[in-house]
Amino acid sequence: MAKQASGKVRGSRTGRPIMALLDLLGRRWALRILWELRDAPLTSRALRTACDEASPTVLQARLTELREAGFVELGDGGGYGLTALGRELGEMVMPLHRFAERWKR
Repeated sequence: MAKQASGKVRGSRTGRPIMALLDLLGRRWALRILWELRDAPLTSRALRTACDEASPTVLQARLTELREAGFVELGDGGGYGLTALGRELGEMVMPLHRFAERWKR
């Protein structure tokens, strides 16, 4: 089982899994990183470019948290990709993506 990213859940004393997940996904660039990795692994540089030149420090902090949470892994070729758990989470986000596309119209 993946460990929680930081062990802390903002705004919650219970540490319930849903609160921990929403805390992690609500952090700056976390969802964007997962989104950009949905199709294929990316190197740090390619991921930074895909994330509109996000700060390297923040990007690395999020990648570390997402790796510790079990959503992202560092591949043999040096690129970051989604784990099976990360791909499963991506499948859960797709209905929200489709809703957002309809909503923006």
